[in-house]
Order: sequence, then C-alpha cells, then structure tokens
Amino acid sequence: MICQKDITSLKTDIDEKIGQKIIVKGSLGRSKSFSKEATIEKAYPNLFVIKFNENNRNVSYSYTDILTRTIEVDVFDGKKYNPLIPPLTTIEA
Repeated sequence: MICQKDITSLKTDIDEKIGQKIIVKGSLGRSKSFSKEATIEKAYPNLFVIKFNENNRNVSYSYTDILTRTIEVDVFDGKKYNPLIPPLTTIEA
C-alpha cells in the first residue's frame, strides 16, 4: 500500500535531483519495453517532468508511477546509474 509519507519522500528525492541525468524504463505493452536517457526538468506537487535526450521531448509522470513500478528510474551519480527506489525483494516464509 502506498502511504502519503512514501509520496512525500519520493517528491523530496526528485526535487534534489532536478537537472541530473536518468534512465527511464517502462513497458509499452505486449512484451515491448523502453529504456531511454533523460534529464529531470521540473517537479510539481503531483507530478514531475523529464526531457528525453534523443528527441528533446518533455514527458510528465506522477510519483505513483514510480511507486507502483509502472516506470523505473535510475539516477546517474557521476560514476554509474543507481535505482531511485530499491528493487523489490521477496521474503520466503
């Protein structure tokens, strides 16, 4: 379940990364996916805007797109790309 605290924390993380390079990964349906380099342009209360490097196109996503894993965002830290939120782990009983 997504809590308001999770969304607020993610907003803060994205606000701190405005201007940084990222890789956005997502699904296009029917076993098609994409992975594109972009830059975080702006952050608003309910969504954030990225600009794809290859075609200078702006796209907006909601914070819940990341939390529900509709898209994955990897942030460049100067050396390598790291996931914005950690990958899911399974717990065995």
